[in-house]
Amino acid sequence: MTVIDVHTHMYPPAYMSLLRSRKNIPYVCSFPDDPSAGDRLVILPAEDTASTSRGRPIGPEYFDVNEKLTFMRNHGIDVSVISLANPWLDWLPSSEAAKVARTVNDDVERMCMEHEGKLYAFGTLPLSAPVEQVTAEIRRLAGLKHHRGIVMGTSGLGSGLDDPALDPIYAAIEENEQLIFLHPHYGLPTSVYGQRASDYGHVLPLALGFPLETTIAVTRMLLSGVWDRHPKLQVLLAHSGGTLPFLAGRIESCIAHDAHLKKEGKLHNRRDVWDVLKNNIYLDAVIYGDVGLKAAVEASGADRLMFGTDHPFFPPLGEGEDEWLSVQLNTQAVHSAFGDDQKAADAIMGSNAKRVLRLPD
Repeated sequence: MTVIDVHTHMYPPAYMSLLRSRKNIPYVCSFPDDPSAGDRLVILPAEDTASTSRGRPIGPEYFDVNEKLTFMRNHGIDVSVISLANPWLDWLPSSEAAKVARTVNDDVERMCMEHEGKLYAFGTLPLSAPVEQVTAEIRRLAGLKHHRGIVMGTSGLGSGLDDPALDPIYAAIEENEQLIFLHPHYGLPTSVYGQRASDYGHVLPLALGFPLETTIAVTRMLLSGVWDRHPKLQVLLAHSGGTLPFLAGRIESCIAHDAHLKKEGKLHNRRDVWDVLKNNIYLDAVIYGDVGLKAAVEASGADRLMFGTDHPFFPPLGEGEDEWLSVQLNTQAVHSAFGDDQKAADAIMGSNAKRVLRLPD
């Protein structure tokens, strides 16, 4: 069995250099007066405080390709399809975005070439640039040997994934047969978690905010008819689609019963949620339990799920631990969900990704 990890992140050297040169979000900071604090990554406004607890620790596992390869060896992963982690390049000035995107994507392609057969990638788009520059990078990425799609956040060009201004970008992605790996970043307003949210670490925004952000973004795409206009657009959703597999029936019922949508003529000739889930959406298997994984399988089909780890996030908390609980839980969920059906488990662990991403033997 070949194990392929489709949800695994890296900040390549070119991107790290950019982050280290900055003083505003996003940036990497260090504390000369307190070396024990280490380097810290600051990517959200709430993390940008004046204390050494600012941001999150960022060690070599985030940017050193040898750390990625060691992690793969330790966990029996044969191939990783790496993607830049949030916040990608969304924050760049329009005049700089295209040039930076080329530099970062070429840096990732170089790493893949240096470790032939072990690494492939989802490229990063200069979404703040003029649309013709964005579509040019889509076409360029399609010609790179090791790139297999693009990673995108839920903000799109800044107004969400239902923004009509994204149509030429979706069309270029569709035409060049590129897969979108859709990943959350912005979360939900902190007020929804209540006044005591800080007592619970990062649990509420990560466990609930990220999945709901994804679900809301994809539902907006459905409501705006993105897949009606772009019927061949293929999207891989992070974290098993958030809560979309569980809520798909409720979403479909609410659409079908909405008087406003009926009055606007938007209920006629539309593709329903189930059609899109089974023909345009792939789900990763980053769900940490067989109950959620079974829901994902029921929603999209076992042939549309692919294994992931979310490395280097969710590392072991114990000193000296080599095995990542997050990887163990995702692997166990796959095998528990399918029992004796080894062929189905093998498909999710690797052969689906090999087929969908056109990876060589």
